[in-house]
Amino acid sequence: MAKTEVLSSDPTQRARVRAAELKKELQRLVKTIVDDEDCSVQTINQAKHALCALRELKFNTRSSATTMTSSLKLHEPLPCPQKFICPLSKKLMRDPVVLSSGQTYERPFIERWLKAGNRTCPQTQQVLSHTVLTPNHLVSEMISQWCKSQGIELPDPVQNRIQEGVTEAERHHFFSLLDKLSAAALPQLLTKNMPSFRSLFGESVDTIPQLLTPLSGTKSRSGVLHTDLQEDVITTLLNLSIHDSNKKLVAETPKVIPLLMEALRFGTIETKSNAAAAIFTLSALDSNKTLIGKSCALKPLIDLLDEGHPLAMKDVASAIFNLCIIHENKARAVRDGAVSVILKKIMDGVLVNELLAILAMLSTHQRAVEEMGELGAVPCLIRIVRESTCERNKENCIAILHTVCLNDRTKLKALREEENIHGTISKLALDGTSRAKRKASGILDRLRKGVNITHTA
Repeated sequence: MAKTEVLSSDPTQRARVRAAELKKELQRLVKTIVDDEDCSVQTINQAKHALCALRELKFNTRSSATTMTSSLKLHEPLPCPQKFICPLSKKLMRDPVVLSSGQTYERPFIERWLKAGNRTCPQTQQVLSHTVLTPNHLVSEMISQWCKSQGIELPDPVQNRIQEGVTEAERHHFFSLLDKLSAAALPQLLTKNMPSFRSLFGESVDTIPQLLTPLSGTKSRSGVLHTDLQEDVITTLLNLSIHDSNKKLVAETPKVIPLLMEALRFGTIETKSNAAAAIFTLSALDSNKTLIGKSCALKPLIDLLDEGHPLAMKDVASAIFNLCIIHENKARAVRDGAVSVILKKIMDGVLVNELLAILAMLSTHQRAVEEMGELGAVPCLIRIVRESTCERNKENCIAILHTVCLNDRTKLKALREEENIHGTISKLALDGTSRAKRKASGILDRLRKGVNITHTA
């Protein structure tokens, strides 16, 4: 009797006894299932329930719960800390990664966001300088420790990744279709509707050239590709470039970049947009940024930006931004007229967020800064700082203004007038982002020095 009381008051001991009973019952049921060819579904269900009960019991044993019910239900966990919750999935993160904006997300969800063509941070709306995802080991370790304290066992992060595996049957089907290829519409449909086929193009260096084969000798009298065929090929290249393992192979296939450039110049607007999107996805690799820049692809992108078709604008801006991350492409963009085109669009209120980010990036190039001063950028940028509600836009504007004024002191006059009338620079020095505060304070210092020099004289 005493022993029974001890067992009933010791949850750990009682759990061990229950586990032993479940294992014995499970062993009996499994033996019945294996030995009896005509075993009933009920027996299988009983084994399943016994196994689930044992699993639940194991979880319960690891937890720090002090209150247990007769069914051995797990204790209620503490509310999950907000910093462990992915802003996109609204769930506890298993594989936290840091975006270039500094925000942390669950890897599969932010990858899906980026693959959809978004190039801003979902939380801050900041235009991303790059799309490389960095594992957040600190948050991952904190989540792991918290889960242990709560008796929660997280599955392997790999299990949560979007599976794009290809079966042998699919592989055979794919290559048999490719062998029969007579037009580009087929692989375009395959790579769009069956994303797993995208990886198969990277298994052989001959598959992408084979994709381009239908283009040979298929031109109109004007020498331009037939629009339907061109659109199918460009769309296929875009679909392929989304898969990370294909980016290098696609970009380094000799005919691909010239074909994309031709599409930017002569394609339908849908084809132009897809060509720009393909260049953007390919330029995720630094080696591809250099290759694409050397191929003179920035000029047709800038020309397409100048055309201003709404369907293509965002893809074009994203491609230009990505390419200009490396310094040599900034020089090419400035040479090809990027500053004047971008300023004109900003003054017209077109795609202001994205284009300001590009302009801020180009402001590290001396000739770009000179052009901004010559083309009347200062009044436009001052107005945006005063009127915009977007902190990132204000930051980019004041950073550009700071650089322009360092280069040409005569531009300080417009800033002094703005400060005297509206106090715009002082407000930003107090309420802006940390970078905006620094740049605004730098401008204020120069304004004060200018006043002191005048008084001294």
